[in-house]
Amino acid sequence: MIVNSASLPAFATVALAAYLLGCCNTALIISKYFLKDDIRYHGSGNAGLTNFYRVFGKKLVIWVILGDLAKAIISCLLGGWLIGSVVFGGNDAAMTALGKLWGGIFAMLGHSFPCMFGFRGGKGVLCGAGIICCMDWRIAVLCLGVFAVLVAITRMVSLGSMVASVLFPIACGVLYHNAAVVVLAVIAAFLIVYRHKDNAKRIARGEENKLKFH
Repeated sequence: MIVNSASLPAFATVALAAYLLGCCNTALIISKYFLKDDIRYHGSGNAGLTNFYRVFGKKLVIWVILGDLAKAIISCLLGGWLIGSVVFGGNDAAMTALGKLWGGIFAMLGHSFPCMFGFRGGKGVLCGAGIICCMDWRIAVLCLGVFAVLVAITRMVSLGSMVASVLFPIACGVLYHNAAVVVLAVIAAFLIVYRHKDNAKRIARGEENKLKFH
C-alpha cells in the first residue's frame, strides 16, 4: 500500500504546499497588481497564458511563463524528494515519479482553482508542461513536440494542449509500468482536458479562436 500511516504526512505536506504554490497564478498577479486590471474580465475570461497574451500583448508574457512553470517544477521536485526519496528511499524511479506527479497535480489544482482569487484561475497548461518536463526527457520530447507541431499547424493552443495531455499517461505507462503513476497521470490529463471542454465544443463547431502572433 503506497499511502499508509507513515507516508500520509509526506503526501499531505506536499499536497498543501503544492496547492498554495499553485494558487500564485502569475497572470492574475501581474494583471491585478502590476497592470491594475483583472485578466478574468477580458477576452475569454481565462487567467492563463493564451488569454493574457491576447489581451496584454507580449511584453510581460515571459513572466507568466516563468512563474507558472516554476511553481509546477518546484512542486514536482518537492514531491519527488519528500515522497520518492525521504519516504521510499529514492531507489524506485516509479515512486519518485509518483511523488512528482502528486505535487504537480496539486499545483495544477491551485492554479485552476486558487483559493485567494475566488477559485477562478487558469486551465493549467503551463503547469502541465512543468510536470512533463520534470518526469522524463522522453515524455517531454513526445508531448511538447506534438503540442508544438499542432499549434504551429492549427494555431489552436487548446487542441495542442488536449492532445499532448492524452499522450502523457500513455507515455507514463510505457516508461514506468506502475499503475499508481498511470492513475495520477490520467488525473493530470483529465484536469487539462476538462478545463478545455468549452474549447473542444468550439473546435467541433469550427469556431475555436486561433492564436495570432503580435
